Amino acid sequence: MDNNRPSWTSKYAFIITTIGSAVGLGNIWRFPYIMGQNGGAIFLAVYIILICTICFVPLINELYIGKLTKKECVGAYESIHPNLKYVGSLNPITGILISAFYFIVGGWIINYIIKSLTSCNIANYDEYFSLFIQSPIYPCVLTLVFLFICLFVTARGIKNGIESANKILMPLLAVILIFLVIVSLRLPNANLGLEYMFKPDITKLNRHMVLSALGQAFFTLSIGMGALLTYGSYIKEDKSFVKSVYTIIFSDTIFAILAGIMIFPAVFSFGMTPNSGAGLVFVTLPKIFSQIPYGNVVSCAFFILLFCAAVTSGISILEGPCATLIERFKMSRQKACVVLFAIISVFAVPATLSFGLLENCKIFDKSIFDFLDFLTSNVMLPLNTLFLCLISGWYLRIKGSAIINNRLMAFLFNIGLKYVVPAALICLMFLGLN
Repeated sequence: MDNNRPSWTSKYAFIITTIGSAVGLGNIWRFPYIMGQNGGAIFLAVYIILICTICFVPLINELYIGKLTKKECVGAYESIHPNLKYVGSLNPITGILISAFYFIVGGWIINYIIKSLTSCNIANYDEYFSLFIQSPIYPCVLTLVFLFICLFVTARGIKNGIESANKILMPLLAVILIFLVIVSLRLPNANLGLEYMFKPDITKLNRHMVLSALGQAFFTLSIGMGALLTYGSYIKEDKSFVKSVYTIIFSDTIFAILAGIMIFPAVFSFGMTPNSGAGLVFVTLPKIFSQIPYGNVVSCAFFILLFCAAVTSGISILEGPCATLIERFKMSRQKACVVLFAIISVFAVPATLSFGLLENCKIFDKSIFDFLDFLTSNVMLPLNTLFLCLISGWYLRIKGSAIINNRLMAFLFNIGLKYVVPAALICLMFLGLN
């Protein structure tokens, strides 16, 4: 074992950092619009059931493999079997490809923070957003700025960078989110949004919605991109982490629900549709902010909230490939971050331009941005998780009793690891490819 390998300074540091990995744009940006497109309350009910039953299995498994091997993704798989290093290499590659489109949204957030701070009045938010993302230079600059910010934190290491950032940003995120929830609940007809969120319509329950909820749960928990495996490798050998997993899942779910309470009452209060898709945050909500008292203040608070969420998740996405460069290629952390900046930029700049100059450049009839999103969310994340579950359950034959003290939970872990989760992931990939 490498005695110089970094480790978490405390249990709190591990929990707050892993929550930061889970609570990101997946909760604040993606969850509300996915929920809006899939029936509201019934989606939320299915999502909570899935994240509390199925998702704890791959979450515990990925952290455990990291703790067991004390290596980054490629080395962890290689220590199980030399030929598995090629499978392990898919994890840092997935992290790099996710960064390429995820950080574009981070750039958009920076733009909206600037607009809010300068009290810029926008007459038509649909037109403004469309023209902004089609611009050939400004969005690219902002994407690279956001990438630099996340890499700057990563370059400072575990204690002074990742831990410190999460200890500051996560409480700030929680305070701003609660403030915005209160603002939203005080709007006229806010009860209509709450009914949409908490009054299930069973007729909207279908297979596609269930698998969408499962996909969202995996995405928001950062499962399958190597971040959790890398974070798990920093857990001290004598420390148990299972109870922390329940805290992480609970916190992630609460943040997602609060994000919905923040958004849907506002949407219904102004008679707008909850199923407006990815533009819900960048088009629909700014329209609402412009119509309420102190709208610029609320808008600025909201996009700072998004920024905090994006950074905490962004640094976790980067830590997997960063650790691989450090340990496999014997780079310093700072040099690894410089290399990552160059690699990610190669993918991120064309993806940013896919809304404008490169809009006619299609991969399987998808823009570069949409293709990266599709490839990672629908193929690579579930595939990586599937591989690790099969390797752990059938090759290593990991037993839940070796990780979890509770006999029932250990039994459910065993069944989930070998049968339930692999079957769910295969269905998820089949749906995503059709």
